[in-house]
Amino acid sequence: MKILVLVKEVPDAAVEKTITADGRIDRSGEKALNPYDTHALEAAVQIKEAGNDVSEIVAVTVGPDSASRTLQGAVSRGADRSIHLSDEGLAGSDVIATGYALAELVKRESPELVLLGQQSDDGGSYAVGSVVGEFLGQPALSQVVKLDLAGDTITAERQAEYGYDTVEVKLPAVISVGDAINEPRYPSLKAIMGAKKKPVEKLSLSDAGIDAGKVGSAGSGVECKDFTKPEVKSGGTVITDEDTAATVEQIVAWLDERKLV
Repeated sequence: MKILVLVKEVPDAAVEKTITADGRIDRSGEKALNPYDTHALEAAVQIKEAGNDVSEIVAVTVGPDSASRTLQGAVSRGADRSIHLSDEGLAGSDVIATGYALAELVKRESPELVLLGQQSDDGGSYAVGSVVGEFLGQPALSQVVKLDLAGDTITAERQAEYGYDTVEVKLPAVISVGDAINEPRYPSLKAIMGAKKKPVEKLSLSDAGIDAGKVGSAGSGVECKDFTKPEVKSGGTVITDEDTAATVEQIVAWLDERKLV
């Protein structure tokens, strides 16, 4: 059994998120492995450790050259090897175009199970797993917080609007996991150093057999027009009077002025 884990490079959590003039997220600052994908990697490792016949765990990403560091992080967390699709023709890809590219990479590897985080820390679309599943023609589950594998069947518990749903699917399948599914382990220093020595398989669109007309701005149905920062709201009224009676009078007066009482 082969498990493929989709990972993404995102701006570091400490970096303020800004939008560039062309409507894209500014990715010039520090970058990191998408924290939600660390849960997918941990889930893959736990499946392997549970005694299931897992031949290998493969980490896959689509992104610029810098995303190779993200793959090193994935290998340090348990992936056996990694694949990096990087091509200028991917710039401007929306969720559908990105999902198509990822699905083509999945087809090349033919894994029984695809795992990924339920969302990215930057775009937060929650939709990539479903898009990949649609292109593959495979079952796709999202918001999964528990999964059990028995043979070629996965029983998954997923968060729903009013509680939890228990769903059973046959492999192959695409599973987007939530951050409540596990507590990812920190990679050891040995694992981190070892990951730097492992080669990353780098592919272009032509290498992967991906139709360039279906990715990038040309292959995307979403066109970003304009972005503006939200208006800065004035601060609220802070009452510092220690006299309880006087404080109550001020609050009542404030409410009365606005005809709220």
